[in-house]
Amino acid sequence: MKQVLFEEDGGFRVGTILSEAGAAFQVEAAHGKRSKVKANAVLLRFDGQSLGGFMPEALARAQALDPQFLWEVCGSGEFGFAELAQEYYGHPPAPLEATAVALCLHANPMYFYKRGKGRYQAAPGESLKAALAGLERKRRQQEQVDAWAGLLAAGTLPPELAGKLDLLLFKPDKMSLEWRALDQAATGAGLAPPKLLARIGALAGPEDYFLRRFAFEFFPEGLGFPEVAPVAAPRDLPRAAAAAFSIDDHETTEIDDAFSVERLPDGRLRVGVHIAAPALFFGRDHRLEAIARERLSTVYFPGGKVTMLPEAAIAEATLSAGREVAAASLYLDLDPDTLVIAGSQSRLELVPIATNLRIAELETRLHAESLAAGTVEGEHGEDLVLLWRLACKLRAGRGAGEEKSEKLDYTFRVEAGRVTIEPRRRGTPIDLLVSELMIHVNATWGRALADAAVPAIYRNQRGIKTRMEVEPGSHEWLGVSHYAWSSSPLRRFTDLANQRQLVALLRGEEAPYSRDELAAAARDFETAYEAYAEHQRHLERYWCLRWIAQEGLEGADATVVRDELVRLEGIPLVCRAIGLPPGASGDRVRVAFGEPDPWEVNLPCRYAGKPGGG
Repeated sequence: MKQVLFEEDGGFRVGTILSEAGAAFQVEAAHGKRSKVKANAVLLRFDGQSLGGFMPEALARAQALDPQFLWEVCGSGEFGFAELAQEYYGHPPAPLEATAVALCLHANPMYFYKRGKGRYQAAPGESLKAALAGLERKRRQQEQVDAWAGLLAAGTLPPELAGKLDLLLFKPDKMSLEWRALDQAATGAGLAPPKLLARIGALAGPEDYFLRRFAFEFFPEGLGFPEVAPVAAPRDLPRAAAAAFSIDDHETTEIDDAFSVERLPDGRLRVGVHIAAPALFFGRDHRLEAIARERLSTVYFPGGKVTMLPEAAIAEATLSAGREVAAASLYLDLDPDTLVIAGSQSRLELVPIATNLRIAELETRLHAESLAAGTVEGEHGEDLVLLWRLACKLRAGRGAGEEKSEKLDYTFRVEAGRVTIEPRRRGTPIDLLVSELMIHVNATWGRALADAAVPAIYRNQRGIKTRMEVEPGSHEWLGVSHYAWSSSPLRRFTDLANQRQLVALLRGEEAPYSRDELAAAARDFETAYEAYAEHQRHLERYWCLRWIAQEGLEGADATVVRDELVRLEGIPLVCRAIGLPPGASGDRVRVAFGEPDPWEVNLPCRYAGKPGGG
């Protein structure tokens, strides 16, 4: 029975001819599979062979052949594999011998170029030399990959990978040896590369991974600061008549604003709103200005922050207690009975800071009950009552009603890997006091810059969209005709740039920033500000999951947002609850938790019934 060796799908096969029709054969393989084979794919015809072990035997014989020797003896012209087999064996080759030579030639394309059906030609010497060198290089590279992968598997990060860790994680060159080693080790361990690196201690955990990823995208030069020339405290500024106090969280180091109350001899009251003035400590051409323009804002997130300015510069300009600090001040002269603003003026001056009030302590004495009684105990109590009354009047003056918000803000604190989440209701008297005076400052200075035709960055709001623009416009929701962020120059570049413009206006100097420069900064700021906020939201969600695991919670009560989305009670986390029955937004339900995935920041939830369960 006739048998054939043929080429199929880039490999060699053998089979028995069942039938022949023109230029095609019906062939049956040893295992019974039948296929149609074209005549031009047939390399060798023979008979009398047992095909069950034919190809394994031919392959074993091919592997015993030395391709280097065959290359040396085959000559420079074209040849058929059977011809070379006859020369090699010294007799007409048996089917197994011819097939072995064919397999050897086919398996060594560096030595032998294919020139047609069963025909080959020896590679030129220089080409073969280059190909063998490349093969040797690949072998050595794979040895290096294997060595690094072995170290990773044993729990050690090779220094060559340590120096490229962020690139490997966030922008890997998948042809590089370092990536191949990391991928090989991770695949062998059945882990994603970040999880492998965390297991061997190269990453502190998911939070380290998230921060590195954020820094890689938005702080390519690193989170640290370059060396810069020291800032200089401004000289020859007048001293404010009254000492001021600030209101901030106890962690705050960038104290941007403070307040003072002065009782004038004529019976009027003078309220001062004092804004830290970094623009007076360094000029527009100082390296710090470029750093602030590049970073655009301080980034806040649970467990840390990335400041817009270096700590040394912040320490010079921050309104910390016990110092006299340069500030931009807005003074409001008030009728003591009606608190109507009779006049206002802006100054650049040295302000003595008496106290840094901290919100946690202040909330124990400045609250609805103490204000209803008209007395706030403790330091600055009388001034705080006055400022709160002024804030209420300012809010009414811009057409805003009393806020009845039930929404909560949450403070995250992370210490030694343990997280606490503290809810705080919005719209407290402290919130009202600070926010209304900041709105008034931003509106007043925004209007002053616009009236003087000094370019500035405005936060305009029309309809539902709020935009950073250089064209003066109203902020409809706040109810003010102009609104230019100016109250946080230590934290936001928009405020620092506007402060520079304001300083120039107050001094009668040319504005340092052009309209086009501010327009570009406004565009960049909006993009960066949203990215920074998204990073904060992502880390807050992560620490919510860590808190759930830390507290060993198996479920929680929740409020329906819409469809299957629910907001957990007690923490700022929205999840999708599988199996949630149809209901209305605001319905309260009970959800059960699956295993939190901190790397994907995902918490599986399912509906577990009515609220109030354990």
